[in-house]
Amino acid sequence: MKVINDITVSELSEMAKIMYGSLVKADVDVAKKILIVDMGMHADGEAYLMENGSKQNDLWGINLHPSDYGTDDFIEFDSMINIRPSQGNVSKDVLDPNKKKQIIEIVNGIVHD
Repeated sequence: MKVINDITVSELSEMAKIMYGSLVKADVDVAKKILIVDMGMHADGEAYLMENGSKQNDLWGINLHPSDYGTDDFIEFDSMINIRPSQGNVSKDVLDPNKKKQIIEIVNGIVHD
């Protein structure tokens, strides 16, 4: 698992092959604009980020599908860490369109061809 500031789709593809074949698990801290990738479970990344000063309310789990880069299917909003009734998020999806937009902007600023 690692925090990244810059990564190529090719690098994500290599990570995907090793872990799950077609996807890379990632967590995003929307307040600090941090992306962490390449962990077995989203909860692992969540714990790491919280140990390093992130707040749980700012953390969202996603999956990146390198083969779908450039399409709406590249970022999959699906993680158990996203279930937070106290924040109005009662789904593994990210229900708040503004949060989704923030996540997309952070990922797009870090991942490139």
